Amino acid sequence: MSVIRWLTVALLLAFCTNKVQSDASDHKYKPTDEVPIYANKVGPFHNPSETYRYYDLPFCLPAHLKEKPEALGEVLNGDRLVSAPYKLDFMVEKDSEIVCKKTLTKDEVSKFRKAVTKDYYFQMYYDDLPFWGFLGKVEKDKNDPSEEKYYLFKHLHFDIHYNKDRVIEINAKADPSAVVDLTEDKEVEVEFMYTVRWKETNVPYESRMEKYSQSSSQPHHLEIHWFSIINSCVTVLLLTGFLATILMRVLKNDFVKYAHDEEAADDQEETGWKYIHGDVFRYPKYKSLFSAALGSGTQLFALALFIFILALVGVFYPYNRGALFTALVVIYALTSGIAGYTAASFYHQLEGTNWVRNLLLTGCLFCGPLFLTFCFLNTVAIAYTATAALPFGTIVVIVLIWTLVTSPLLVLGGIAGKNSKAEFQAPVRTTKYPREIPPLPWYRKTVPQMAMAGFLPFSAIYIELYYIFASVWGHRIYTIYSILFIVFIILLIVTAFITVALTYFQLAAEDHEWWWRSFLCGGSTGVFIYGYCLYYYYERSDMSGFMQTSFFFGYMACICYGFFLMLGMVGFRAALFFVRHIYRSIKCE
Repeated sequence: MSVIRWLTVALLLAFCTNKVQSDASDHKYKPTDEVPIYANKVGPFHNPSETYRYYDLPFCLPAHLKEKPEALGEVLNGDRLVSAPYKLDFMVEKDSEIVCKKTLTKDEVSKFRKAVTKDYYFQMYYDDLPFWGFLGKVEKDKNDPSEEKYYLFKHLHFDIHYNKDRVIEINAKADPSAVVDLTEDKEVEVEFMYTVRWKETNVPYESRMEKYSQSSSQPHHLEIHWFSIINSCVTVLLLTGFLATILMRVLKNDFVKYAHDEEAADDQEETGWKYIHGDVFRYPKYKSLFSAALGSGTQLFALALFIFILALVGVFYPYNRGALFTALVVIYALTSGIAGYTAASFYHQLEGTNWVRNLLLTGCLFCGPLFLTFCFLNTVAIAYTATAALPFGTIVVIVLIWTLVTSPLLVLGGIAGKNSKAEFQAPVRTTKYPREIPPLPWYRKTVPQMAMAGFLPFSAIYIELYYIFASVWGHRIYTIYSILFIVFIILLIVTAFITVALTYFQLAAEDHEWWWRSFLCGGSTGVFIYGYCLYYYYERSDMSGFMQTSFFFGYMACICYGFFLMLGMVGFRAALFFVRHIYRSIKCE
């Protein structure tokens, strides 16, 4: 209990320090008070990972340019807030206020034209409220329809809603008639302007963020989500009911048959899963790697549970910049003790002796591929000068967290697991020499069994996957965490059940090497999710370019690998429980 209490306190502290505050911490203003406005980033609308600093494009610079200090999660999210060139004081209206007059050089015109061609948008924050706008538009040439004309918007209209002394809402839209022609490579005179209008509203300050979450809570979206849930539940109930009926009937017949065989003839040859009772609890090959995979899977399962708890209590409201990334880093660091304890304890039960190597393997099994992927993708982001490239200071902070928090907790958990007195509970004795496994048809091999095992859990979650992908790799907002949690529970149940069923059929075919098979079958849903990534990228999104493609497939490979480890652990634990139960129910010589 003390560990859980300490973890909760640490998480609360992390989020208290992470919460983004405006310069005016109480968000209350008097007329003519300065309200903080920050420009965040610009980038192609269809490539959410490919974002650049606002002033990478030749916009007007403010008199005093200052960067906003950012929390770890904001930096990981690619946010780089700097002073915006606009001055939107509280309740001060402005008409066609000039920001600056500027002569764009040929290079600057080319930069803006490239941005307009790729549908660049900008993102800003006004009193911590996000708003967006496009930089320009592309139109067909009236004289020659085969040619295109490129225009840059030069006049922004800000509509700001207020309630007494607080800002409630902001919208920015460009004047479509106030444009600059960027079609030709020549110097252009531009006069950037903006207009501000203030309107009173009755919306309370506490509800001002609800606007951003309404899109995912609209009736037709909710209907699709609930249809997805009902569809998944019906599928799961039918299939699990069908499998349970068969399994229970077959097992009952097996128990009756084996009991009758014992009474009838002691010298009668055993068949089926009872025949391999002396081999079924023989320890698997590569037990250090197996224990490490189990430990990493358990840690990722704990991480998923804590993230769901925080989501359900409302920590991840829309545009709480970087909260999710902060949560992932902090919780992963604090749960590394779980991985160390689980891996070392299980390795000790399997009579392993080299526990130091086992701990190193546990620490690197998930972090290693993630680190290598990050190094490659961060190099790509640096080459593109994108905001996704982490500054050196942030990398140092992450390395310090890994060195001072993750590693010590992993070692402490490993020592506790190594010293635990738990022994492996095997209801039957293992023979000295393993039995030979009879030849099996092709569909009984590992890969076909993994394909069968992964399809059913994936079919239960694939509708919800689209919304998650559209949120993570697009501009959709996902706030219905309760539905996502139900889908997650369904995923766990189906994974456990299908692994148990396939383990039974494997043992009935007198194949006793079920340890790794149950883990691989449980985790195979991760492979299906990665397959869905290919479908989503080519059929459902407009992402393009080397950077966005490498970010999408690189980080999704890490996420799917995490799912593989977590669901593999769930599958193995369910199979182990089942195998212990059936062998405890019969008498074996």
